[in-house]
Formats: sequence, structure tokens, C-alpha cells
Amino acid sequence: MGVADLGLPVDVPSTALFTDHYELTMLQAALKAGTAERRGVFEVFTRRLPDGRRYGVVAGTGRVLDAVENFRFDAGVLGYLRERRIVDETTLQWLADYRFSGDIWGYPEGEVYFPGSPIMRVEGSFGECVLLETVILSILNHDSAIAAAASRMASAAGDRPLIEMGARRTHELAAVAASRAAYVGGFASTSDLAAGFRYNIPTVGTSAHAFTLLHDRERDAFQAQVDSLGRDTTLLVDTYDVTEAVRTAVEVAGPELGAVRIDSGDLLLVAHRVRQQLDELGARHTKIVVTSDLDEYAIASLAAAPVDAYGVGTQLVTGSGHPTASMVYKLVARAESADPKAPLKPVAKKSSGGKTSVGGRKWAARRLDADGIAEAEVVGTGPVPAALADRQLLVELVRGGEVVGREPLDAARDRHAAARAGLPLSATQLSRGEPVLPTEYVTEGSGN
Repeated sequence: MGVADLGLPVDVPSTALFTDHYELTMLQAALKAGTAERRGVFEVFTRRLPDGRRYGVVAGTGRVLDAVENFRFDAGVLGYLRERRIVDETTLQWLADYRFSGDIWGYPEGEVYFPGSPIMRVEGSFGECVLLETVILSILNHDSAIAAAASRMASAAGDRPLIEMGARRTHELAAVAASRAAYVGGFASTSDLAAGFRYNIPTVGTSAHAFTLLHDRERDAFQAQVDSLGRDTTLLVDTYDVTEAVRTAVEVAGPELGAVRIDSGDLLLVAHRVRQQLDELGARHTKIVVTSDLDEYAIASLAAAPVDAYGVGTQLVTGSGHPTASMVYKLVARAESADPKAPLKPVAKKSSGGKTSVGGRKWAARRLDADGIAEAEVVGTGPVPAALADRQLLVELVRGGEVVGREPLDAARDRHAAARAGLPLSATQLSRGEPVLPTEYVTEGSGN
């Protein structure tokens, strides 16, 4: 049984309209001018990290590969474009046969990135590559923002697990993507069953305040939950009086009670009091889970508290104040004719206001210091220096239109943990600061 069998709105038959109107009008004009078949190279990068962030996290790569595979203009989509007269018949005929046939390289999912990093490189004809701009940016900007927030929270949490609980705070489909990105960034589980089904992320959940309020007494609610879910369940103890609730919880479940959850109040103070009370009642192995609008700063402030796990919702799915990674998709090289053997010429936007870009098809590598810790992100055009040949970051994702870089989600999660561990220690600081690695540019013929 698959997603479609259950009727869950987590997949779509076509991603072709997840795009901006002007992508199609550019295509129409290029077809008319005879330039649509010129080879081109587009790159995804960001000019800056969100204010105060030390590194970015690549997330959404697997979803991009799905989107490219499903980028098809079926009869319904073509009918819509024809009815609204968005493009002409010549363009519609071209779109009817659209299949991306180019190549995509990129930083593997879970890797960290910095300003100027060529996070993804899309190569093919101008016409087929330009159409993918919006959907690629939509996925990478959202997922990378969530993963970066998740990574900071995971750093602050240390060895304590994090539960993603943000489905009710965002769009229902964004919630599924956010769960996935949070898992890449270091979260252990999610409350969202659609994310669990779609991506095999562990799911958790027990009860809310409504369940306690349903019953005549708090004891009755606890008893009903224990009878149904067992003594190892997690009981929510802040509906009325926390001290009384903890006492009742242990009386009902015994010292085998799995955990208590605290969702309000001064979490630092309450956690200490609850831990002491649990120990005095003989429930020394009962864990404490805290929720209540946490972010990385709140999690860090609880480092000395006797807390065993954190549940995070709103701040996670909104990127903890930075809901986008501000990535752009720019043409950096193109051929001067449709001849497949025509050489590529570097091109770049030059304007004021900090929106310039660097032309040329790029590679990227991470230089390490003598202790094996990253010290610079090196981005260049032309030959890769021999000293960096085995430190290159881009991997092949699509070859000749066929996906070759799909991998299990756990591989991205493990990669991120390793990548973060390979950064200087200051990368995990929550105080404001510059990117933890400088970006160095090496241009062809520079001799560097």
C-alpha cells in the first residue's frame, strides 16, 4: 500500500505548476529567439547566512529529486496553460514532451554550507533548466531553513532527544517536509503520522490536556491512559496542579511510569521540583519531557535541568525566526550556440545592492587544518587543486535525466552529524557571529 492508496495529500502527480509564470514566458521567448537549446549551467547558492547563523544545512535534496522526476506537463496542466493563454501553441507542444535530460550535481543532503557555496548545479539546455528554478528553490529554501534551526536545537540539546511537534503550526504539507528536514538536522522523532508514513521517521505521542479534561478526575484520566498504553506511557502533569499530578501519576502507574510531560510554567524550576518529587516517590527512572514553545535558546537554558527530552513545535517549523535560507538560482555559464560542443562562457549578474554573483561553472571543497577540522570553504572554477581533490563536496545527483543520487534519509541525518562535528567548536555557539568558515574563491588561471 502506498501514499496514493491512502489518499494522503503528501504527493502530487505533477510538480510542473510549482513554478512562477515568468519561467514559462522566458521559455516561450527563448524558443522564438532560437536560444532555448543553448547549454547552460545554473547554480543554487546564498549570498549570506541568516543574521547570526554560523553555518547552513543542506536539506530537501531528496525531495528535489522527486520533484524533477515528477515535472511533467500532462493534459490537464497543458489545458490550463492553453485556456489562460499563458504561453503559445509552439511552447505548449514543447512542454508536452518535457523531460529533464540534463545533469544535476550538489552538496549531499545533510552537508553544511556557507555563503557562496554552490549548493546545487543544474546543467542542460536553458529551456529545460530554467523551468526548474522555482520548485528547486521552494524546496531547498524551506527545508534548509528548518534543518538549520533543528541543527542548532540539537547542538543545544546535546545527547537529549528532540521530538518534532509542529504540524499544527504550519501548512499541512509543509509540516511533512518540516518533519523530514528536522530529522536530517538531528531530531529523533515526530508527532506527524503523515511524515512517519512518507519518510519512515519514528513517531511518538500519548495525550493532550483535552484527555485529562474529558474525565471527572485527573486520576481517572491517568488510569485510563495507563490501562490503554501501559505503565511506560508519558503522563501530562500540568493540567491543574503539577505536584498533585505527579503524586497521582506515580500512585496510578507505580515507579515503572515511563515519563511525565511538562508543558507550561518556569520549566527550569518545575523540572527540578518534579525530579526531586519523582525520586522521593521511588520513580527514579521516570523521565521528564518538556514542551512549551521551545527554541534553541530555551533548550540551552535547560542544559543544567533534569530534563530527558524536548518537544519543539512553532519555533522549529518557522525556522526559529528565519523561515527561508535565502537561496537563489542563477545562470552562471552558457554556450553561445545550440551546438552541444560549443564552449561554455561564464556569465554573471552585476548590480548594486549586494546582489552580484560570480560567473563560471564551479566546484567546491573544504580545506582542513592539521587536526582535521574544517578551516575554509574553497570555491573555484577550472581545475581543482591537487591538495583539494579528495575534499570535493559536490556529488552526482542526476545523470542524463536519470536520478542516480537518491539515498536513505538516515544517510543524510548521519552525514549532518559528522559534518557538524567537523566544524570548529564555535560553530555551535548560539551568540551572534559570522560564518564559522570563510569562503575563498579560486578562479581559473589565478594560480592559487
